[in-house]
Amino acid sequence: MALNTKFIIMNIGRSSNPALSTKAFSPQTYSASYSEVMTLNGTINKSVAMLLLVVVGAMYTWKMFFGAATIEAGTALVSKWIFIGGIGGFIFSLVTIFKKNLAYITAPVYAILEGLFLGAISAFFEARFPGLVLQAVTLTFATLFLMLIGYRTGIIKVTKKLRAGIIAATGAVVMVYLISFIFSMFGAGSLIIHSNGILGIGISLIIVIIAALNLVLDFEFIAKGSQAGLPKYMEWYAAFGLMLTLVWLYIEILRLLSKLASRD
Repeated sequence: MALNTKFIIMNIGRSSNPALSTKAFSPQTYSASYSEVMTLNGTINKSVAMLLLVVVGAMYTWKMFFGAATIEAGTALVSKWIFIGGIGGFIFSLVTIFKKNLAYITAPVYAILEGLFLGAISAFFEARFPGLVLQAVTLTFATLFLMLIGYRTGIIKVTKKLRAGIIAATGAVVMVYLISFIFSMFGAGSLIIHSNGILGIGISLIIVIIAALNLVLDFEFIAKGSQAGLPKYMEWYAAFGLMLTLVWLYIEILRLLSKLASRD
C-alpha cells in the first residue's frame, strides 16, 4: 500500500483541487490577449480525450502484467512502470499547474503516465481479488454521473459552507495519509486506516464520499471558467484538474473494495 499512499498524497493537495482553484479561473491571472476562449463543450471533449489516454496507458501495463507467465514475472515487468508512471505523472501535474498555457501538451502526457501507473496497480489488485477492478471502475463512473446529475439538477448546491466543509475534509485526508506515510518510513506498523476492520472500512467509505463531493466542486469551477471567457488552452487545464479527482476517487474505491474482499 505504500505506493498507493504516496500517489494519493501527491495528487490531492487541493484547494479543493489546486488545478481548479478560484485563482486559476480568474481573468486577472492572464495578461496576454487571446481570440479563442474556453467553452463547456470543449472542456468535455478534452476530458473524454484525457480519459481515453488514461485507458490506453492502463491497458499497456495491464496486458504486460497478465501476459507474463507468472504473477511474480508480471510484477517484475510492470514495477518500473509504476515508478515511471507515478513519479512522471506527479512531475507533469506540477508542470501543468505552474505552466497552464502548456496544458495542451503536459495534460495528455500526464494522462498517459497516470494510466501506466493505474494499470499496474489495478493488475495487482485484480490478481489478488478477481473481478475487483471491474467493480471499482463501474462504481467510479456511476459516482461521476450521479454527482453530475446532482449538480446539474440543483440537488447538490455549491454553497460557501459546503465548499469550506469539503476543502477542510480533503485537507484532513491529506494529513492523515501524510502521517501514515511518515510512520511507514520509520517502520511503524500499519495504521488503522489501512486495516480491513470495521473502523478501517468506515474510514475508507468516508474518504470515498469526500472524493465524490470534490467532483461537485470541480463541476462548479469548470462551469464558472467557461463563463469567464478564459483562453482556449484552459480547456485542457480544466480537464486535467477533473482527472485528478477522478483518479483519486477510483483508487479510494479500489482500496475500499479490497478491504471488503479481504474479509471474506
